[in-house]
Amino acid sequence: MKNILVPIGTSPNAHETLQYAVDLAAQFSSRVFVMEVFTVAGVSGSLIDISAMVEKSGKERLKEVIGKVDAKGVEIKIATYKGDLIDGLKDIDNEIGIDLLVISPRSNDIKEELYLGHTSGRMIKRTDIPTLIVPKGTEFSPYKLILTGFKSGILKRKRILNPLIEIKNKFESEIRLLLVKTPGYTDKDLQVNTALLDISTTLTMAEHATTYLGILEHIQLVNPDLLCVFRRKRGVFMNLWEKNTIHKSEFSAKIPVLVLSVKKD
Repeated sequence: MKNILVPIGTSPNAHETLQYAVDLAAQFSSRVFVMEVFTVAGVSGSLIDISAMVEKSGKERLKEVIGKVDAKGVEIKIATYKGDLIDGLKDIDNEIGIDLLVISPRSNDIKEELYLGHTSGRMIKRTDIPTLIVPKGTEFSPYKLILTGFKSGILKRKRILNPLIEIKNKFESEIRLLLVKTPGYTDKDLQVNTALLDISTTLTMAEHATTYLGILEHIQLVNPDLLCVFRRKRGVFMNLWEKNTIHKSEFSAKIPVLVLSVKKD
């Protein structure tokens, strides 16, 4: 895990997410990149001058956030991009190779209706970069127990599991697998990739109306330090990925969530 990218928004708590990423990076001797995306459009006058002003303001904002963080010897760099957020992420990934995105949900306040807002939702939905969602106010601690939930254990490529394997090896984590059988499941869905089995200690099968409900129940039962799920076209959060915003009533885990990309179909 060489490069960790933290997109910085306008939240006054942005430094908390960055601190979490830095604390994690210190464990892996990773570099941390921070980015703030801006778009200049529909503005009359000197576009070059305005663009330069916005870019300068963005860099100053990032430097302010970085200044609130204990770097712990971790190299922190600024990555800039003009234009759309998703295009920017993909370009930076092509340039340096992003091993992990670290983002925060919209808010942990129970008064706030949304878990993931528009920006964080787009990053989860429209990129294939492994992403760690860190709830607001969470301080980093080693992951001793990881719950990995899914509807189908079929993986196209073993390397999809690399972030999970690196975390397990670093912290000597116990990984428990949860295969949720939903209405209409097939025997093929019950196949579990050997690479998943090799890194886990237990495999539990449960039947629920949705994969999400099965995972939510087992979070309460086993109290994991980290939840790992797969981003699929048809998978655990299918209905959630169809829109950019995720309501807390639909997803309310208060632990970090590692989202791995799987293109099975």
